[in-house]
Amino acid sequence: MIKNNIKIENMSISNLEQINYADFDDFWNISTIMDDIKSNNSMYIIAKLNDEIIGFAGIKIILDEAEIMNIATKKIYRHKGIASLMLEYLISYCKKNSINSINLEVNMQNSIAIKLYKKYNFNEVGLRKKYYNNTYDAVLMTLNI
Repeated sequence: MIKNNIKIENMSISNLEQINYADFDDFWNISTIMDDIKSNNSMYIIAKLNDEIIGFAGIKIILDEAEIMNIATKKIYRHKGIASLMLEYLISYCKKNSINSINLEVNMQNSIAIKLYKKYNFNEVGLRKKYYNNTYDAVLMTLNI
């Protein structure tokens, strides 16, 4: 099972430079992620299989809340539990750091991601019309810890 061989580590700028973004989709632009990594209010992780970065995820912390900025898995490794591992790590990190809730927005078209978040007890709390590319709605979700 691939999940058993995954290591979760903190992301560094050099990790970010190693990622081939054609292998991923649906994440923020590179300069935004780089700014987040440098910020004291953000925490990004990578999922590695051997020496290959196969996923990354990040949160921004605002007072006692966290906002999930990205959860991205390499296309060829999807549906193998990597996103679940990274989400579990982020939830655990938030619990250990006295974060009361985790918020996110997800494209309403992304039923797989919505199912993942619901599996971890995130609740739908709102909707942002035409949030993505002025076309697709975003579902707002929250997990109270």
